[in-house]
Amino acid sequence: MAFRLFLASTLIGVSLGIAAEAQAAPVAAGQTKADTGDAAASGSSSNSAAQTEMSPQEQQQLLQEVRSLRERVAALENRATAVQTTPPMAREHKPGDHNLELYGFIQLDAIQDFKRVNPNWDATLRPSRIPTVGGQFGSDGQSIFSVRQSRLGAKATGMLAGKPYEAKFEFDLFGVGKDEGQTTIRIRHAYVSWGPLLAGQTNSLFMDGDLFPNTIDYWGPAGMVFLRNPQLRWTFVNRNGWKAAVALEHPGNDIDTGNLRTIDPDLASSIQNDEKVPDATAQVRYEGKWGHVQLSGILRRVGYDSAGTDNNEPKGHKTGWGVNLGSSFNVSLATLRLGAVYGRGIASYMNDGGMDLAPNVAVIPVPPSLILVPSAEAVKLFGMTSYIDFNWSKQWTSSIGYSFDKVDNTNFQNASAFHKGQYASVNLLWHPAEGVFTGGEFLWGKRTDNDGNVGTDARFQYSVHWDFSSKNIWSLFD
Repeated sequence: MAFRLFLASTLIGVSLGIAAEAQAAPVAAGQTKADTGDAAASGSSSNSAAQTEMSPQEQQQLLQEVRSLRERVAALENRATAVQTTPPMAREHKPGDHNLELYGFIQLDAIQDFKRVNPNWDATLRPSRIPTVGGQFGSDGQSIFSVRQSRLGAKATGMLAGKPYEAKFEFDLFGVGKDEGQTTIRIRHAYVSWGPLLAGQTNSLFMDGDLFPNTIDYWGPAGMVFLRNPQLRWTFVNRNGWKAAVALEHPGNDIDTGNLRTIDPDLASSIQNDEKVPDATAQVRYEGKWGHVQLSGILRRVGYDSAGTDNNEPKGHKTGWGVNLGSSFNVSLATLRLGAVYGRGIASYMNDGGMDLAPNVAVIPVPPSLILVPSAEAVKLFGMTSYIDFNWSKQWTSSIGYSFDKVDNTNFQNASAFHKGQYASVNLLWHPAEGVFTGGEFLWGKRTDNDGNVGTDARFQYSVHWDFSSKNIWSLFD
């Protein structure tokens, strides 16, 4: 194509030159036949000029051919341009198929504790952290200011290969475990879901997150299942308000060696978790405008062995299981949240208190003495929560309720082992703008030990909360 254009351009140039010479060939003004005759006699160059003389008809025909040739070249140039133009690549996804949001909130909790809890947990009220021995953690009455509830997260959503996906990474500043008592990063969610599949850490399938009331205390009711757990999940029903899912979750056993410490401290200290298989959880849920109802269950192996002993003895396991029923009901200005959970070896999934495995002994009389035969037992547990959230207006809300969890202690646990935890709260919150609230909450907690000793605590908490989101930032430029 380029060669054809070059050849055509060359021909046009030559033709134009010929046409110009043809137009200049007629006798110039004032030139006579005698002059031309002298020019012919003057040499070969004059003969050449004479030979290029053309009649007006021939000149007109040549100009017509030049115009035709120029039109053909222009057509070829347009065709070449059309062939070389690359069409824009089609987008695999429409604009808006993918969204990324940065979100979180800042919250300051100003707490006046009228008694005293474990100092590592003074930024919240957990019944299991209330002492049952006076003065165990010092004198009563403490003032605590905390920003540990503050949160930051990033969430990506959209469509991928025709299925919705969501990826979330979120943390707050409430240190637990080795970091308890510190203001440091604590991972809450780190997962990705695509269609019916989910992988990562998020709410356990055994949990009903909608039972958590509108409290400003961080830890919340003691008697509800509450655990964010690494898992693999498959939601095989999700339509018309119904959801059904199963999951394999990370096992984590809470073992109490009890009075084994008084018999053989070295043996008791060597006993540890033995987590050979994942926990299996399942959930069925129905949700409508009126609220929701959810039934979930768990089946798990609660194992133990001993470190540094022959064949890691003693070792063994028990079967843990549990059933959790939760519901919420929207009635006028109120939302009622009710839940109950029962099972064996499920304390590590509870929001507070209890143990999964504890020692039990059988007493065999062999005169003149008695023989104690210890064994492990998956501890029974029952928990309940009952709360009402009130939306008095767009600016004023309240929450009030009570919750407890209770374990059936084995006969070889310590006298000071946790037996029952109770929790109650009431608040009044003001919401002056969307994502902003402030207000106060009164909390009460009580712990009962295996031997009947009790400890109580009461506190008042005032909080200031401010949400933020990248969606709000981008809206400024709309």
